[in-house]
Formats: sequence, structure tokens, C-alpha cells
Amino acid sequence: MLFLPFLSLAQNSGQKEKITLTKLDSVVVEVLKAGKNTPVTHSELNLNEIRQASPIQSLPMALSLMPSVVSSTEGGNGLGYSSLRVRGSDGSRINVTLNGIAINDAESQEVFWVNIPSIMSVLQDVQLQRGVGTSSNGPAAFGASINMNSLYSQPSPYGLAELGVASYNTFLSTFGAGTGLLKNGLSFDIRFSHNSGDGYIRNAKTDLNSLFISAGWLHGISSLRVNYIMGDQMSGITWEGISREQMNENRRYNPSGVYYDHVGNIHYYDNETDNYKQHHLQLNYTLQPNTNLTWSTTLHYTKGDGYYENYKSDKDFSDYGLPAQTLKGITYSSSNFIVQQAMDNGNLTINSILGYNKENLKCSTGLSYSYYDGDHFGKVIWSMIDQNIPEKYKWYTNTGYKNDYSLFIKGEYGLSEDLVGYLDMQYRGVKYTIRGEDKDFVNMNFDKNYSFFNPKAGLTYNPDKNNQIYLSAAVGHREPCRTDIKESIKANKTDELKPERMIDYEFGYKLTKARFLFSANIYMMEYKNQLVPTGKLSETGYVIKENVSKSYRRGIEIAAGWDPCPFLKIEGNLTLSKNKIKDYTDWTNVYDNSSDWNLLSQKSTFYKTTDISYSPEVIGMCKATATTECGTFFSLMGKYVGKQYYDNTASDTRSIPSYYTVTFQTGKSFHINGKTYLDLQFFIDNLLDRKYYSNAWGYISHFADGTADYLEEGLFPQAVRNYTLKASFRF
Repeated sequence: MLFLPFLSLAQNSGQKEKITLTKLDSVVVEVLKAGKNTPVTHSELNLNEIRQASPIQSLPMALSLMPSVVSSTEGGNGLGYSSLRVRGSDGSRINVTLNGIAINDAESQEVFWVNIPSIMSVLQDVQLQRGVGTSSNGPAAFGASINMNSLYSQPSPYGLAELGVASYNTFLSTFGAGTGLLKNGLSFDIRFSHNSGDGYIRNAKTDLNSLFISAGWLHGISSLRVNYIMGDQMSGITWEGISREQMNENRRYNPSGVYYDHVGNIHYYDNETDNYKQHHLQLNYTLQPNTNLTWSTTLHYTKGDGYYENYKSDKDFSDYGLPAQTLKGITYSSSNFIVQQAMDNGNLTINSILGYNKENLKCSTGLSYSYYDGDHFGKVIWSMIDQNIPEKYKWYTNTGYKNDYSLFIKGEYGLSEDLVGYLDMQYRGVKYTIRGEDKDFVNMNFDKNYSFFNPKAGLTYNPDKNNQIYLSAAVGHREPCRTDIKESIKANKTDELKPERMIDYEFGYKLTKARFLFSANIYMMEYKNQLVPTGKLSETGYVIKENVSKSYRRGIEIAAGWDPCPFLKIEGNLTLSKNKIKDYTDWTNVYDNSSDWNLLSQKSTFYKTTDISYSPEVIGMCKATATTECGTFFSLMGKYVGKQYYDNTASDTRSIPSYYTVTFQTGKSFHINGKTYLDLQFFIDNLLDRKYYSNAWGYISHFADGTADYLEEGLFPQAVRNYTLKASFRF
């Protein structure tokens, strides 16, 4: 929930309100976040760290230095499509909340970060929880949860202007202002960002705009706030990846939009793009009748619409439900096309939470309900051969409806002076309906109800002020996403598609000293019917998955920070894990030969134990920051990601090699006068100029005539050494 930092302010003098506001900012009640005694493994990104992040980075890239996190971008640098995995779990398994409201797409269960560009510029803080965590609404946290808070209102008026330039013709800008808390209890804030660039690979161009407007009103023991976030993005399509042969010839190549003219010359369609606009509107009311009790209700509406546009070469008219076209007495069965596949969706959510906090008891209860309505449709906007095709002809339409509701009660209770107990019980119900036909005219009619009970319990022991030990057990359930359902329908395996269950065991230790921090956490995530990636992608870049009966992720996470002297800080983390599937059968299509491609059968390969795809056994980070007497800081950051496989066969031929990257950062803040500052920052990413790829997909087929196996791959090369310069003017 969004708990505003104005809860107990009275309308006294403006100066008293500002002082009280500043104090309350540090004790904001956030039900979904883990507190100091919550037995949940988590990491934080505070406001200062957000400000120091590279402006070219999306949030997944900014979180990449946290334990067990692997981030990747499709275009090779920070703009455009980016994603992260935590403990090997992809974005569809990560519950993401903004001011307590889940913002995951209801159907894919992912957050497409490119649709909320520059979200970093409007955030106060971020907490990443690993494991099931404390998520109470929205899609299940099956590997992690990300809890974001938008900016709090400032006590005093302010303004800012941030400008940046980076490699690959990248230009970045953010402008903002706020009134501070006025005497009548009102406050207003606004931020606008525009980022654009060419990207590292061909056609990774971006044109991104975002707007944040916030208005708050404090009135005695209650407050009202409205937040509006708009994201408007145009980005080149980059989800295909490139083959190993293409990468050896030109690692910046991208096949998206390629076509050939009638004499065989190669061309690229200029508007091979993804276009999407998204609006988030939040209305929050908070009441604090006394210092122990808080009630908060938020109404949230998300509206999104957009399309991606492709050039399609030599496609049959029947692929689009059209008859053969006759021109000048010649009948054509195929043509070149430009098509758009579009979405128009809306999601309405209401959240209400009652919180109680007194002495050794901290508890809350709440309910959440959301309704999603999403239309999917495809249009033919051009055909090279066109006898009588209607303008913007629609060849398919389908709609998804989703009702998602949850109830929870959770609390922390001091069992003794040193021991705190934690209990969290959630019930979640989901009703999902699909109507209509897909692009290949397969009937998509689907109805399914899911109901889940997710209990969590744990203990935290504080023997003294420096040491803490915690343990917890939590159950999580997750329903299949739209792509899983689509693929099961087309394979006539809908009855075999099952929801997933995970039991997450966590055992951790923390040591806190004045100049030294250390933490270690052992986790065991035991799955039933986990949906694991097959290594194959759908046409739009979604990872196709399948249920496996038994699997697990088990590992240890270690993190430490040391200040050996006042001007030097050293940080690091290391994850060592085993991520396995038990009794796994891999099925591969067998065709007659490489010319006719007639499907004959499927070949099965049984694995008693095999590795889960996209799950490196070793992930590590080290960072050193030095600060001079004049305030200039220098940071050197290294990230290591071990070898991972992009399917579940643990084959070296279908793997992503380990890689290690280094980033350099320096900056200084100049005090001009009064409250006016100029901040300069300079970044060098991939300092060692490594040529690596961080993500991949693949598909393999066998042939009955003995021809060598067919392997299709898509590799995603990341940018070589590149630079970013940022200047911020604050007043």
C-alpha cells in the first residue's frame, strides 16, 4: 500500500509541518516491505544509490549488483527491453509492486520495464526480496519480489534538471519540480523524462518518454494522494537474437525486418518497431485515528495500448485468412506484407489494508481485488499484391479476462526480548477466461479457476545488537500465464498444464558492526510442477515453458561490506547454488529430412537429474568506492556470472558461457550557493571491453535420414566498452 509520510501531521505552522514531515519520511509504514525483524532475505536500494545509478540503466540493470541477480538487455545497452532473473527465476515469477499495488501484467505476469521508462527517476527506494517474500497481492512471488515506493513530497520547494549523453547516440534528460508542503497541506510534484538512442545492435533504436505527476493533501489525521505515471515508448524489435555465425561476422547485427527485393538485394524495413503507451493512475486515502492504528485504501487503474509492426516476406494469403489475389490476370497465393499485432488492455485494482502497531506487536490485514480486460488483435496494413484487401484488415481477435482477489493477515510478535515470531497467511483466487482465435486461427476459448492458500512463518533471534539469526518457511502457488496456456491449447495438452507450488526454506545470519557488515543465507526452494523454460521462444519473444514434476533451487548467498578507513568502502556478494530437475524427459521433434520437414515422431531423452535452464551455479560481485577529501568519489564494480544453459539438457553446445564485466564510475557534487548544487557523473561500462552475450534461446530438431541435427539459436550480445556522462542541476 501507499502510506503517505503525512499521517500524523496537524495543520499547525508550516515550519512545524516540515519538521514533522521529515521525521515521518523515515518511518513510513509499508506493509509489503520486510522490516528489520522480518525473516525474509532482502536487499535495499536507497535514494542516494538511485541517484548515483547510471541514467542509461533500467531498474533491472540497477539491481544487477545485488545477490543472485542476473540482468540482461536485448539491445545491448541499458535502454530498450531489459530483464532480470533472481536465483534463476525470470520476470514472470517476480512480484513487482509500486506503492503496494502489483503492476505485473495480468496475462504474462511480467513487468515490461521499457513500458515505464525512467522509472528510476521517480523512485524513493526499492527493496528486492528473494524467495517467496512478503508479497500479499498480485502474481505470486515465485523467485523474488520488488517493492518500489514513488518519491515522497519534499518539505520545501525544489527543482531539478538532469542531462546525459552516452555511446551509440544516446541522449538523456529529466526535468522536475515540487512545491514542497504548503501551509494548506497541499503538495505537488512533477517529473518528465525523455531518452533516445540507437542502441548497440542494429535496430535497437529507442524513443522513450515518461511523465510523473503527484498531488497530495494532508488534513489532520488523514491524507489523500493522487499519482499519475505515463510511459510512452517506441523501440526497435530486438527479441530475435542472432546466430553464432552472425555474431562472428558482425555481433551488432539484428535480422529483424530483413527482406529481399525481386533481384535478391537485401533491405531492412525501417519501422520494425514495438510501440506502447501505458498510464498508471493511483488514488490513495490514508487515515490514522491514533498512533497505533492506520487504515489505507488505494484505487489503481492501468491503461495500455500499442502494437508491434513487422515486415513479412513471402507469406501465404491464407496465413492471414485472405483469398488468393488476382492482378492483371495472374493469381498469386503469396505476397510480402506489413502487419501489426496489437494490444488494448485495462486493469482496475482496489487495495485496502488495516495496520496495527503497538509495543511488541505489529500486524496488518487486507484485501485486494483486480479486474483485467485485454484485447489482442492483428491487422494487415499493407500487401505488395492487393486486389481488394480491406484497409487495416483484421485477421484475428481474442480477449483475455482475469479476476484476481486476495485476502491476507500477517503479523510480527515479540515472543521475548530477543525472539520475534512471524506469521503470514494469504488466500488468493484467480479466474481466467480467454475468448477468440489466435493469429493461426486456433480457437483460444479457455476457462479456469484457481485458488491458492499461501502460509508463511518464521522466527528472528537477536542475541545482541550486532547479531541476528532468522529462519522461515513459506508456501507459494502460481497459475500458468497466457503464453503457457496458448502453447498447451495448440499442443492439445491443456489438461496437462498445472499450476505450480513452491516451499521456500530460508535460514540466515547477519552481523552488523560500525565498519563491517556480513550476512549469509541458505535457501532451499522446493518445487512441484514448476514450469521451466524449454529454450524455445514464441514469435513475440516469450519463453515457452513446460511442467516438471520435481525440481529445486538450493544455495547459499553471502554478502559483506567493509570500511577499512574513512575514505574507502569495499562491498561484495557471492551466490553458490544447485538448480536441478529430477526425472526429466526431453522431447525433440524428428523430421524426415532437411528439405521436406515432414514431422514423423518425437525422440525422448531421459535425465535422472539435470540443470534448470538459465540458472548459473555461481554469481558474484565486488565493488570498491574511494572518496577524496574534496568529495570526489571513484567506484570500480565487477560482476561475474557463471555458465548457464538455455535449455534443460545441460549440453555445452546449448549454453551461455560464464562472463565477467567491470564498470567504472566517478562523480562530484559542486555547491553553487544556498540549496543549489551541480552534480557531475561519468561512467564506463564494460571497462575491460569484453565481447560476451548474456542471454540466448535455442531450438533443436533431428532428421530420420541421418542428416546432422538442426540447431536454431538466438544470442544476445552485450555492448563493448561504452561511456555515459551525466550532469544534474538541483535547486
